[in-house]
Amino acid sequence: MNLKPETLKKIETVIPRYPERRSALLPVLHLVQEDQGYISKEAMEWIAEQVGVEPIHVYELVTFYPMLRETPAGKKQIRVCRTLSCALAGSYKVCEIFQKRLGAPLNGVSDDGEYSVEFVECLASCGTAPAVLVDDKLYENVTPERTENFIKEHVCPNARPQQPAAEAVEGGEN
Repeated sequence: MNLKPETLKKIETVIPRYPERRSALLPVLHLVQEDQGYISKEAMEWIAEQVGVEPIHVYELVTFYPMLRETPAGKKQIRVCRTLSCALAGSYKVCEIFQKRLGAPLNGVSDDGEYSVEFVECLASCGTAPAVLVDDKLYENVTPERTENFIKEHVCPNARPQQPAAEAVEGGEN
């Protein structure tokens, strides 16, 4: 594993703090992700060996927790909750708006490397759905109607609002 010497030292220090090596799994995952930017399959295998568990146990944690990544991310990470409360409140539309405005495909990175957009499981904010995590900060009530302003205020201050499509004239044909 190609980690910075200071990261290796931190890992060597954190593991003995726990009565069982496997209990250090989450702290070690965070240290590796902080060093590498994400947790690769190679890293999962190495971590498993360090804490004495099977690689599948590491993979389970990496895929369960939204703050852990399997792939490189953009400089600014946007995570949109997709579970029931958020979905009913419009999170799928919110995610679609983020993708279009930031040029980042779902679970991918924008061409300029600035943004990544992904769906995540519950962000524990069901009463104030839809919930969005930008980097490590949680935002609530990010409805489709509020998403354009949200992008300008919290994601990309220099963004120009998307031009609305020509609206249909009410009443049908003239």
